[in-house]
Amino acid sequence: EGLILAGYAVGAATGFFYVRAEYPLAADRIRKAIEDARANGFLGRNILGRGFDMEVLVRLGAGAYVCGEETALIASIEGKRGSPQPRPPYPSERGLYGMPTCINNVETLATVRAILERGAEWYSAQGHESSRGTKVFSVTGKVKYPRLVEVPFGTTLEEVVSGLCGGPRPGKKLKGVLTGGPSGGVIPAALFGTPIAYETIRSAGSMIGSGGMMAVDEDDSMVNLMRFYLNFNVDESCGKCASCRIGGFQLRGLFETLAAGRAERKHLEQIKTIAHTMQKTSLCGLGQAAPSPIFSTLRHFSHEYEACIQSPAGTESEVKP
Repeated sequence: EGLILAGYAVGAATGFFYVRAEYPLAADRIRKAIEDARANGFLGRNILGRGFDMEVLVRLGAGAYVCGEETALIASIEGKRGSPQPRPPYPSERGLYGMPTCINNVETLATVRAILERGAEWYSAQGHESSRGTKVFSVTGKVKYPRLVEVPFGTTLEEVVSGLCGGPRPGKKLKGVLTGGPSGGVIPAALFGTPIAYETIRSAGSMIGSGGMMAVDEDDSMVNLMRFYLNFNVDESCGKCASCRIGGFQLRGLFETLAAGRAERKHLEQIKTIAHTMQKTSLCGLGQAAPSPIFSTLRHFSHEYEACIQSPAGTESEVKP
C-alpha cells in the first residue's frame, strides 16, 4: 500500500520490489500481496476511479550486498552488473531505464499508510526528539533470546538487549553490541544506556542502518570480529573503484597480521591511513562505510589492538579466538 501511495504521489505507473533471491519466502509473500491488491482493485487501470494506473512487479537480486546501494540496485533490475554509478545525476533525475525514479527502503514505505491513516501527530508523538516513530531491529548474537523487535526511537540499548532479549547467556558478560551490520560500529556495554536515535547512535560511533543489532560478549575478540567483517566486505565489493577494491584487501591483510600477533606499531597507523582513504574516496556506501566498525573498535577497544602488537622482546601477544 505504501508503494502504491508513493506511486500515486509522484505519478509513477510502475513499481518494483527488489528482493534478494536467497529470501524466497519474502518474495512469495510479496507476490501474494500484489495478487490480493489487484483482486481488490488497488492495482491495474483506473484505480478506485481516480484515473490512476499502476502495476507492481517483483525482481529478484542475485545476492550482491552492494545492490543495497540505490544505483547498483537500479542496474541490477535493468539486467546489468550490480555496481554503483557516480552521482549526479541522481535517480530522481535519471534512474531506472533512464526515467526519474523514486527509490526507498521497504520499511520507509511501510510507514506511509499508517501515517496517512492515523495522522502525522500520532506518528511524531512516538520517538526521540528528531528521530520520530518506531524502528524494527533484528537482534542476534550472544543474547538469550535472539528475535525481531519493534521499539519507539528513544528506547535504550539496555532495554532492547537486556530487557526484550534477555541479556547475556548464563555466566557471561556482554562486551558490546554491533549496530548497522558490516557498515556500522560496536557500542560498548558502558554505553548501553544510550537512547536509540540516529543522532545518539552516530555520536557513539555507529549507525542504525537497516536495523541489524548483534550482541558480543567477553569471549569475542574485536580484532577477529573486524577481520570477519573485512572478509565479508572484500567478498562483496563490486571492484569498480580502487579505494574499496585495493583498500579492503590491504586492510584484511593487516588484520591477519594483527590476529596472528605479528603486528607492529606501524601497522596500526597503516590501518588508520587506509581506512580514512576508503572513507573519503570510495565511490559508494559500501567502501565508504566498510572502515566504520574499525574506527569504533579503535575508539572503544583500543586495548585489544594494543594486545596484538609485538613486545620489544619479540614475543607475540595472544589473541583470544
